[in-house]
Amino acid sequence: MLRKVLVASALFALPLAAVAIPAHADTKSGKCEQDQGKKRRNSTIGGMFGSLASRVGVPTSVAGVGLPTSEILSEAITALLDCKEQQQAATATNEAIRGGVGTTSTWQSESRQNVSGSSTVTGQQKTADGRQCMTVTDVVIVDGEETTAPKTMCRDPGGGWKRA
Repeated sequence: MLRKVLVASALFALPLAAVAIPAHADTKSGKCEQDQGKKRRNSTIGGMFGSLASRVGVPTSVAGVGLPTSEILSEAITALLDCKEQQQAATATNEAIRGGVGTTSTWQSESRQNVSGSSTVTGQQKTADGRQCMTVTDVVIVDGEETTAPKTMCRDPGGGWKRA
């Protein structure tokens, strides 16, 4: 029991640690970029906490262990959004996946007017190796122009979801 309490407290501290490691914004392109050292450190930390979460039976999406937005969003969608919007779009994908087929999660940009989007789970399937996957359709509207990008998200062995 003590082990579960210690692991749970470490998992709750993770979102605070993630806030302390911000991504650098390229003001010209609006893309989120991190140097290689931060990418490696964030990947290692996320992997450790994701592994711990799965060992005590906590799904990583519920535990607050997040993947980098590049692991969740397609390049077409990422190119249209600034860092904050990418995070909102990734959160919408995670919420839609939690709800299952038919679930839509919407978001409205907190950093730019006339930018919004949604993620809708449109299908569910299993791969040949037995992994559970979901088809998710992302829609982003920037100044009235709609971009739609379908993607496949598959559950990895650690219990989290990753774009296939």
